[in-house]
Amino acid sequence: MTIDESIITKAIVKAAADKFSRLAEVDVIVVGAGPAGLTAATYLAKSGLSTLIIERKLSFGGGMGGGGMQLPAVLVQKPADSILREFNCRLKPFNDSIYIVDPAEMIVKLAAAAIDAGAEILLGVSVDDVVFRLENDTPKIVGVVVQWSSTIIAALHVDPISFKARAVIDCTGHEAEVLSVVARKVPGVNITLPGEASMWTAEGERLVVEKTGEVCPGLYVAGMAVATLHRIPRMGPIFGGMLLSGKRVAELVKNNIQRKD
Repeated sequence: MTIDESIITKAIVKAAADKFSRLAEVDVIVVGAGPAGLTAATYLAKSGLSTLIIERKLSFGGGMGGGGMQLPAVLVQKPADSILREFNCRLKPFNDSIYIVDPAEMIVKLAAAAIDAGAEILLGVSVDDVVFRLENDTPKIVGVVVQWSSTIIAALHVDPISFKARAVIDCTGHEAEVLSVVARKVPGVNITLPGEASMWTAEGERLVVEKTGEVCPGLYVAGMAVATLHRIPRMGPIFGGMLLSGKRVAELVKNNIQRKD
C-alpha cells in the first residue's frame, strides 16, 4: 500500500482529536512530568483513577536530567529507593542508606511506569490558568486552562482550552506555576509564595514530604513546589523526597476522592 501524505494528516488529526476529547474530563490532572509528578501519576493510575499529566516541555524528567551540575548521576535515599525498585530502576549502593542512580534511566523508568499504569501525557502543553467554582462561598479548583507552549513562547494571542478534573496537583517544581496562577487570580484563596530557602538537604528532604498536601479544595502540591510554598530548604541532586512526596500526594488524592464517592 502506498503511503499518502493526506492519510498521515488524517490519522494524526483523528488520533489527537480522540485523545483530547477523551481527556477533556478526568479524575486527576498532574501538572509537571518531573519525579514527583510521574510518581504521583503512576500510583493514581494504578488505583484506577483516570490521570492526565500535562508537561510544558517536549520531554520528561524535570530536574533529573541535569544530574549533579550536569554530572551523570543523582542520588536517592532510603526509604525512597523502594519506589525505584518497584519501577525496575537499577540502584548502585553508595553507603548504607544512599544509592546512586543514572538520571537517564530514572527518567525513562518513571515515565514508563506512569504510562504502563494507564496515565496519559500531553507534552508541549502549558497550564495558563485554572478553572474554579464556588461551593458555599469557598473557591474550589475544578480544572486547568491550557495552551501550546510554543504559542506562549511566540507571544501569540490565541484563546486556550480547558480540561476538567476532580483534583489538580501542582508538580511544576521551583516555579510552582499552578499555585502562582491561583494566588494571583482566584478570589478568596489566600496563598503566598515566599520561595524556597537555601540548601539544607536533610531538612529539605524531610519537610517536602511532610508538607505535601491539599492547598485549597481541589488543588494539591507535591515536589519542589512544596518548597516554594513553604520556604523549605532546597536539596540539590537527591530525589528521594520528590519520589516520596509524589507517592504521598497520590494517597491523599485517592483517599479524598474515594471518600466523596
